[in-house]
Amino acid sequence: MRTVYKVLAYFVAIEVAVQAMAAVWAIAGLGKWVEGGGVVDKALMESEGMPFPEVAGFIVHGINGTFVIPGIALLLLITSFFARVRGAIKWAVIVFVLVVVQGQLGFLGHEITAVAALHGLNALALFGTALYAARRMRTAAPSTVSPPEERVETPV
Repeated sequence: MRTVYKVLAYFVAIEVAVQAMAAVWAIAGLGKWVEGGGVVDKALMESEGMPFPEVAGFIVHGINGTFVIPGIALLLLITSFFARVRGAIKWAVIVFVLVVVQGQLGFLGHEITAVAALHGLNALALFGTALYAARRMRTAAPSTVSPPEERVETPV
């Protein structure tokens, strides 16, 4: 279970990196599209079409942030109970809480744009915490000590 825990924690960190890449790719594509004469208005925001190919980055960012990363973080939390490593549960809870906060900041950022800056900052905290949770599996001590070996008494 230690390996599963470690892999899931690394997956969270990888997905955070994918999130950053997808968002920046989409924003760069949007900028290029606007420079080419495209117009961003309410009609565009509500349209179902793909006015420029990089809009897929927004879709990837939304799906990963809403479903994929929270799912992986939940699996990490569940796995932490079986990893039998000191601190595994604590760090899985921290990762999970940061994921929940990240989602809320992301949704709230659409209403209060200043919160979007906190969404980016929290992403960095989540990335670092997930990496730490994964890397500490190499040196973490077991949470339970093995029972001492039974002594066999020899008659005197």
